[in-house]
Amino acid sequence: MSTTRPYPPGDRGPQPGASTAPPATTVDGTSPALEQGTGASNGGAPVAPEVRQLNLAGESGVVPLSRDFTRQALYAWGWLPSSTDDGRAAAEDVLLIVSELVTNACLHAEEPESLTLTFDGKAIRIAVTDRGEGQPTPRTPHQAGRPGGHGMFIVQRLSMDWGVAAAPELPGKTVWADLARPTA
Repeated sequence: MSTTRPYPPGDRGPQPGASTAPPATTVDGTSPALEQGTGASNGGAPVAPEVRQLNLAGESGVVPLSRDFTRQALYAWGWLPSSTDDGRAAAEDVLLIVSELVTNACLHAEEPESLTLTFDGKAIRIAVTDRGEGQPTPRTPHQAGRPGGHGMFIVQRLSMDWGVAAAPELPGKTVWADLARPTA
């Protein structure tokens, strides 16, 4: 969905030390879940993705709370502190997308239910779950001079891929975005 992604949707590029088998795809065209990475420090053995979740239901000040939670995860996962401009910019992109997705849930759904961050060593998935039934879409044509309506355009431009998953048998949805870890 993004015009700036370095790889096709669902593909996170070559896996260091992995075989050259083609990436897994889903039959229905949906984005596959974050892949299980390999760890260089443990001889290339599979590394389970790390998941952190923040319950936002009934909380106040959810946008700064979500940003602080995400910043802590970025420090734990080695994105911060960064010694490069690209690394700092990537971390800021993650924080901006968290802000946009949580704000959209506040404005267009009843409230955000949760924020889930998943890191597989190569990419981070930001997922915000809410009880709203609307489907977020970037406004087209994008009008840079008008206030409002820029959130999903920003998410689309900064992420490798993004999408919406309906909650099974419940009202609501999860809006997610994937961002690649900057290369060293």
